Amino acid sequence: MSNPIRQLPTVLVNRIAAGEVVERPASAVKELVENAIDAGASHIEISLREGGQSLIVVSDDGIGMSPDGLMLAVDRHCTSKLPDDDLMAIATLGFRGEALPSIGAVARLTLTSRARGAAEAWSLAVDGGDKGRPAPAAFGQGTRVEVRDLFYATPARLKFMKTPRTERDQAVDMVKRLAMAHPEIAFTVLADDDRAMLRLGAAPLADPVEERLSRLSAVLGRDFADNALPIEAAREGIRLTGFAGLPTLNRATSREQYLFVNGRPVRDKLLTGAVRGAYQDFLAGDRHPMVALFVDLPSGEVDVNVHPAKAEVRFRDPALVRGLIVGALKHTLNAAGHRASTTVANATIDALRPGAALPAHGGGGWNGSYGSYRPSPMPLGLAEAVAAAYAPAPNLFEDGLPAAAPPGADSFPVPEQFPLGAARAQLHDTYIVAQTAQGIVIVDQHAAHERLVYERMKEALAASGVKRQALLLPEVVELDEASADRLGGRAEELAELGLILEPFGAGAVVVREVPALLGDCDVKGLVRDLAEELAEFGAALSLKERLEAVCGTLACHGSVRAGRRLNPAEMNALLRQMEATPHSGQCNHGRPTYVELKLGDIERLFGRR
Repeated sequence: MSNPIRQLPTVLVNRIAAGEVVERPASAVKELVENAIDAGASHIEISLREGGQSLIVVSDDGIGMSPDGLMLAVDRHCTSKLPDDDLMAIATLGFRGEALPSIGAVARLTLTSRARGAAEAWSLAVDGGDKGRPAPAAFGQGTRVEVRDLFYATPARLKFMKTPRTERDQAVDMVKRLAMAHPEIAFTVLADDDRAMLRLGAAPLADPVEERLSRLSAVLGRDFADNALPIEAAREGIRLTGFAGLPTLNRATSREQYLFVNGRPVRDKLLTGAVRGAYQDFLAGDRHPMVALFVDLPSGEVDVNVHPAKAEVRFRDPALVRGLIVGALKHTLNAAGHRASTTVANATIDALRPGAALPAHGGGGWNGSYGSYRPSPMPLGLAEAVAAAYAPAPNLFEDGLPAAAPPGADSFPVPEQFPLGAARAQLHDTYIVAQTAQGIVIVDQHAAHERLVYERMKEALAASGVKRQALLLPEVVELDEASADRLGGRAEELAELGLILEPFGAGAVVVREVPALLGDCDVKGLVRDLAEELAEFGAALSLKERLEAVCGTLACHGSVRAGRRLNPAEMNALLRQMEATPHSGQCNHGRPTYVELKLGDIERLFGRR
């Protein structure tokens, strides 16, 4: 005989819901801090004990709650944030009314609050889902939430907790993400010994751009602020703002990519794929840029009610959002000229000090442990500035080799005024040493010329299109029906990249031509990779990356090799071409092409300062 269907007890329902809403201490911290932000707080303080497992305290100076409000706040699906019951007009971070009852079902929860203008505060305790009654309490304006013994009512969840330090770091990272989106609020995070893990003052409201950059600098460090390019773009009611790091400011993981939608920190595959697509021309596949991007759009154009944790979103027009991000990032990176990140001087000086360990290079990319690269920041519009003093020949590097500089190049007035200076020597037939007005520049001739050749190849491809070769026998690739439809819908875009395919019945495509650059490639593997990327990122990244990888290899083999001796005219010609070429501050893999040391840096090395 089957068991009869019955309704689960409310406490058990709340504990089941807590498994989705409160995954770990960081999840509880996120929900409580979001409530404080929605309450209009100007300062939020978070205290953690044992990574938040034994105690989480979140205090704010927001609008507070009345005794009746406290009673409702710990009941499921009770909220003040949907006055019109319209899920398409969500203007707050919270709206589901699940956080407090879920936390109260698996922990010992105490709420203490004083409504704005009220004469006294009230306190309410919830112990493992057992709700008490409000009692008078001593407290100032705002709300204080104490969560003790998290998951004591569901001990199985405790087995999956990490070390207290790991859980603490996850919680601090969550607060950082919320703080980036709300620079007008002050945040403080205290650890077990009341040591401040994070202390952020409220940024002044004079300039929104500077306000946001100040907060990002406080959270991500001064290096990011020094090497961040401002982003601002809009299209069809969608606005993109924020800051993107220069390509040479990269990391081994995408952990330091911060993405926000309407002030809400999200982990969205579409946005991550857009960032990857914008930087794919500048970084190796195992390196990731640092970015903080903020997408603002009408609430009706995005669904934030995808998951109880509210970390995923869905856009009504994902292609529009992706195109806006990719276009804005590429435009900004192009406008940066040959700038590279400005952290290499300190890193170089540290490496040159007696007994210092030399920085290591990671496989294929610039090693983030070196900090990042530090030539001094160069002004935008370098190509125009250089052209005003010296117009280079249309092609200084015919057949991949630098030619002699134009007549009279050696007699330029004050050549040190050029951004990359005037060549003075070549060391080990590999490195060019140039003197600038304020210091010296050391150039890796092979890496620099590799980027120049690569950029020239890209221009040629853009002008003439990707050459294609027809397959002797067209290749039929079997896929699931949805993947085949996605590929068929992007046939025109793929054709621009040299791949000609068309639907071939249900769940299959036939490939007739492939890019000639790829030679004898695995057609089926390529098509399946493209299908997966279209499903996950909404873009055919692998085909572009393969074409760029081939161009990069050709550029590498066609550029000036290390060990080739150059005369002064050739070295100066290389410097001038670098100044006039975008992205020449890094090679195709994100490694720096030059290092600049200011005179003051050199003097400090020798103890003259």
